[in-house]
Amino acid sequence: MNWLLKTEPNEYSYTDLETENTTVWDGVKNALALKNMRTMLPGEQAFIYHTGKERRIIGIAKIASIAYPDPKLNDLKRLVVDLRAELKLPEPVTLKQIKQDEKFIGFDLLRLPRLSIVPVSSQYWQHLLELAGIKN
Repeated sequence: MNWLLKTEPNEYSYTDLETENTTVWDGVKNALALKNMRTMLPGEQAFIYHTGKERRIIGIAKIASIAYPDPKLNDLKRLVVDLRAELKLPEPVTLKQIKQDEKFIGFDLLRLPRLSIVPVSSQYWQHLLELAGIKN
């Protein structure tokens, strides 16, 4: 499975991830997002989506660990994963593009717009790569 991870770019952007190369992806509180995080496996990929005014997929990261309790919190339910920068997209993919494309009907990004960790099927993943100018 691949993923889409949302971040507020003025708090933590894809550029920040590129600078650090690896980070601990934390701050997730929603129960469904945490459930999704529990199923992440090292080696899976994730689109990094900038929220707020940008509303676009900006890059790809690789999941570098299984989910584990946030070491900064005393709460076993609050999880984090390690994430590694992989590729800045040649062409960012906007939320507007996704909403206008019939191939994304049923995509959780549109169906559950407040969810911060969204599974991305291989069909959606491939189409998003095409929209970003990446040929596979």
